[in-house]
Amino acid sequence: MFCCRLALRSSRSGRGNEAAILRLLSVCRPLAGGLQWLMSPKKPLRMAPIRASESLCRRAGVLRAGINLSNASLVSNKEDPTNPQGIAPGLAAELARSLGATVKYVPYENPGLLADAATRDEWDIALLGAEPARAKEIAFTPPYAEVEATYLVRDGSPLRTCADVDAAGKRVCAMGGSAYDLWLTANLEHATIVRPDERSRPASRVLFDDDESLDALAGLRPWLIEQRESRGSGVVLEDRYTSIRQAIGAPRARVGDGAAIMFLSAFVAEAKASGLVAELLEKWGQAAHLSVAKDE
Repeated sequence: MFCCRLALRSSRSGRGNEAAILRLLSVCRPLAGGLQWLMSPKKPLRMAPIRASESLCRRAGVLRAGINLSNASLVSNKEDPTNPQGIAPGLAAELARSLGATVKYVPYENPGLLADAATRDEWDIALLGAEPARAKEIAFTPPYAEVEATYLVRDGSPLRTCADVDAAGKRVCAMGGSAYDLWLTANLEHATIVRPDERSRPASRVLFDDDESLDALAGLRPWLIEQRESRGSGVVLEDRYTSIRQAIGAPRARVGDGAAIMFLSAFVAEAKASGLVAELLEKWGQAAHLSVAKDE
């Protein structure tokens, strides 16, 4: 602990030699992440990790972050799936930095596959919608961002609100395993949900286009707006049936509800309070489509 205190005093006073401080950090490995955070010129977070790295990182010094590639609002560049860019990858990278670790992205084609992998030790943390149906296997933080979920209906449709869609005889197309599909499954009382065989947003769009008996296409508002523009037809309803709460999750079997989740929750709170989440939304052009989640 003496070497750690010395590094702290040196970094704060400006009298320390950077190389010497880095050598001290290597000796004080358990607190290296926190001290590197203190020395960093960019300090958006006020707290440093203590033992969270040991609980979260299955491989020492590496944080495996599960990323849902199908959410275009959160993942903006998917040309290299092993090195995605956007809001979710950026937040994962900042989390890894706060732990004194490097980030390794683990990409998945859709959120269902990402959630299903929670019990297979494929990722340490994941960024996805915090739905109750996933909470059995995944422990979630409070949300860092929210995005509205609504419907696209056909031109001339009499459906004007989300409540209109939930009526006897109405058929809704949704991507299976998505956060909004889970919500609709739990909450629709009258309408029927129809899912494509392939769990992907493009497949749900194709099914909706091909099957005229489908009354509405469910999805996140930014994606539905894109579909309306590419189709050249359709109406995105003005209201919403829910807001999908984007959060950070960790395998419940490994972390339970203990210190690791408390650290992740504190990280999310600080990321919102510091303006980091807002900066990421702005940087990736999503400020008009997503909002920073309010504190609970």
